[in-house]
Amino acid sequence: MAQPPIQFDRASGALEGANAWERTAALALSTGAKISSHFSHKGYIACANLLRKALPKRDIAVKLNEDAVFEFPYGDGYWSKLLDLGYTYEDELELLFADSADVDYTLLDCGANYGYWSVLASSKPFGAHKAIAIEPSGQNYPKLANNARVNGNRFETMKCAIGASRGTARLSGTKHEAFSIAGDQTSGEEVPVVALDNLIEDGKVAASGKYLVKLDVEGVEIEAMKGGRRLMEADSVLLCEEHGNDRAHTVSRYILEQTPLKLIVYDPSTNRLETVNELSTLDRIKVSSNIGYNVFGTASAFWQERIDALNAKAARRVQ
Repeated sequence: MAQPPIQFDRASGALEGANAWERTAALALSTGAKISSHFSHKGYIACANLLRKALPKRDIAVKLNEDAVFEFPYGDGYWSKLLDLGYTYEDELELLFADSADVDYTLLDCGANYGYWSVLASSKPFGAHKAIAIEPSGQNYPKLANNARVNGNRFETMKCAIGASRGTARLSGTKHEAFSIAGDQTSGEEVPVVALDNLIEDGKVAASGKYLVKLDVEGVEIEAMKGGRRLMEADSVLLCEEHGNDRAHTVSRYILEQTPLKLIVYDPSTNRLETVNELSTLDRIKVSSNIGYNVFGTASAFWQERIDALNAKAARRVQ
């Protein structure tokens, strides 16, 4: 019989249900995350996954806030950075999600992995929003479904990939956070593919709604945008990951040159979500080659006004 998950509270730092060795590992994982944060956590995932091999197989349930629990395998290199209380996962996204708590929007969490953002956005402190978590991997999906279950099944899950149109594709990869259908793959897990606009056609979402659309789809962001033209015309913001090692800024270039969307990027030097007209701006912002950067695209006057107001709040805090 599987052991119950270790419990970790990010508000207090309390760790419960762990034995002495698991407590020692937690200290190593949190300390490693804190130290490696000074160089964009380079090497952290590999070291954490090595440590994980020495740990018994069990989960850890991280309390993100009073209404959000996120479970993952204990020692997982990608998610164990959450044991560092000073760490914020994708802080530019959290900035927007937290500020949008009062907006009646739906989160489309594409490439949801274990469902971190669906858990958070559907929690009361973030506005208890409707969320649809979409994940193609047969390895990841049970963990996503479990996180829906432990949070009262308050968000929907779909096991499929996002692309330009309906169909099937091959999913492959060695890291759970980087499975991809990109390229002409002949091996791997066969998965169904849907387009974003199919969610409207299938009655999952309404064409007239407000949306935050997270596209963490490992190399098929452009294909996903091609299949989401109706959603892009709605009151939506696309939140797309672009890798730090892509010096051509492929996703941003497509948004800027091939879509009606404004390109918006978080600039840590100003602590603002800046509208970008020149791709050279990203040369300065994307300083680490081993991490992803989120870029935003929107054609919505509503969301542009919200982002302008968010920037104004940030400016007042600095004064």
